[in-house]
Amino acid sequence: MHEYTSSARVWGLSCPGFPEEVSRARRWTRDILRGSPLADDAELIVSELSANAILHTASGREHGGFHLAVAVSAQVVAVSVTDDGGTGTTPKVEHHDQAAEHGRGLGMVSVIAHRVVVHDSDHGHTVTAELYADARLGGHPC
Repeated sequence: MHEYTSSARVWGLSCPGFPEEVSRARRWTRDILRGSPLADDAELIVSELSANAILHTASGREHGGFHLAVAVSAQVVAVSVTDDGGTGTTPKVEHHDQAAEHGRGLGMVSVIAHRVVVHDSDHGHTVTAELYADARLGGHPC
């Protein structure tokens, strides 16, 4: 195979920033990953990242939205949610007390995913969570 050729398949979905779109994003992810042992974890991650975009960024404001991408290869499932920005802070993984009502989402995602990466741009943030088919590729034990 040529070094610039990838066997990964990538899907994208743009959603308006309405709360009901979180369930649509989950269903869409579940349909793409049907039969994959990583489907349940990916669906949970998509739910959390989509809800965070709507609740904590301009994605949840009038005319706001978020974009979801799912990339699948034999080794990795990567889900990315890009928000509309509008906040002065970058999303970050924090591990709060389990009784906390807010702020636990990315911490939970980081426990489920093998790797979480946050990218900033002038137009928003993209949070990508990677799930590895072979857990030995990841940084934490199963």
